Amino acid sequence: MSELKNKIDFAVIITVKNANPNGDPLNGNRPRENYDGYGEISDVCIKRKIRNRLQDMGQEIFVQSDESRTDEFRSLKDRADGCEELKKASKDKQKYAEIACQKWIDVRSFGQVFAFKGKDKKDKENEENNENSVSIGIRGPVSIHTAVSLSPIEISSIQITKSVNGETGKDPNKKSPDTMGMKHRVNFGAYVIYGSINTQLASKTGF
Repeated sequence: MSELKNKIDFAVIITVKNANPNGDPLNGNRPRENYDGYGEISDVCIKRKIRNRLQDMGQEIFVQSDESRTDEFRSLKDRADGCEELKKASKDKQKYAEIACQKWIDVRSFGQVFAFKGKDKKDKENEENNENSVSIGIRGPVSIHTAVSLSPIEISSIQITKSVNGETGKDPNKKSPDTMGMKHRVNFGAYVIYGSINTQLASKTGF
């Protein structure tokens, strides 16, 4: 692949129809919107969607969500420790970063902080000297901003019921009472995502 030259700015337009692109947990999981009524999708959410799509395409991803992981590791530390090449390069920060960027596409794209403590430290001195401790930061070349809708969004809310027993009660033949809830969605919205690629960092990470 040819080396990227000059700073690259890009814009992506996505549409949302009868869906919740990014729920706000502090607002009953309603679709995010700003004070002017324009819809928003956080940069963290966008990166998660990109990671999931790349993962579906067979790419190796470091920051995997637990419900869609493709390996046996349940934490970032376990995933890093599961790479023998990384463990051998734990004392060489530059080599460690090169290996991580080569292995995981999200690391060479968005960057990553590898800050893991050793398992057998008991004090600060041991933490600094422990061979299992890692503290390495990788700056990624791809920056993504929060997406904002082109016009104010209209949110529809419907009431839903849960009619399945979460747990078996004292009487297994008795159904627990239905629980009520709300489901929110954007009827239609066009969102614009702005981002950039720093070609100097891209050459360092191999993006």
